[in-house]
Amino acid sequence: MPPELAHIRAWIFDLDNTLYPPVANLFSQIDQRMTDYVARLTGLPWDEARVLQKGWFHSHGTTLAGLMEAHGTDPFEFLAYVHDIEMDVLEHNAPLAAAIARLPGRKLVFTNGDLPYASKVLGRLGLGTSFEAVHDVHAMALRPKPDPLAYEGLCSAFALEPAECLFVDDMARNLKPAKAIGMTTVWIDNGSEQSPDADRDFIDYTAADVTVWLHQLLGDNA
Repeated sequence: MPPELAHIRAWIFDLDNTLYPPVANLFSQIDQRMTDYVARLTGLPWDEARVLQKGWFHSHGTTLAGLMEAHGTDPFEFLAYVHDIEMDVLEHNAPLAAAIARLPGRKLVFTNGDLPYASKVLGRLGLGTSFEAVHDVHAMALRPKPDPLAYEGLCSAFALEPAECLFVDDMARNLKPAKAIGMTTVWIDNGSEQSPDADRDFIDYTAADVTVWLHQLLGDNA
């Protein structure tokens, strides 16, 4: 472990497009079903519903948060619908499981999805026993990343000291609140999100692939 990371006691990982690559196109299935849901609810043509959905995503953090504010949507109904997808595109990632097992300290998943979905994804990846817990959108009281309250709730729930935590996410905007409370941040720049603007002070490390990065960190090859 590099000396600059010797203080890390908790390793926190986002789920979608972080623990698996975006080329799996798993989240694209979810994204399409979110637009389908918005179109069905509002009666808008699909293209217009897409614009509305993306607007809520950017303004509220998730499509669900926008739907709840605008339409009082039942989060359990919405999440069950959008997560009803095929997961056969995901494969066991033994090198990632091995790397996570070797990390010193606690390991957690911090996701805007829900626990049933996260559990299925982790199982497909061979990571079902790799993490202490999954902190999902319900545990966040439906205040998802990048809402600062989501990060405060995570630290409170697991008695984490932010300065001893490292957080990995493919969405740069989700790293900014983590850095603000003292976490070390890792941006998985794998094409799932546009590059952040010129201000990158909140990003400590950048990597294209979490498996490769972890093995490099541990001093070996993935």
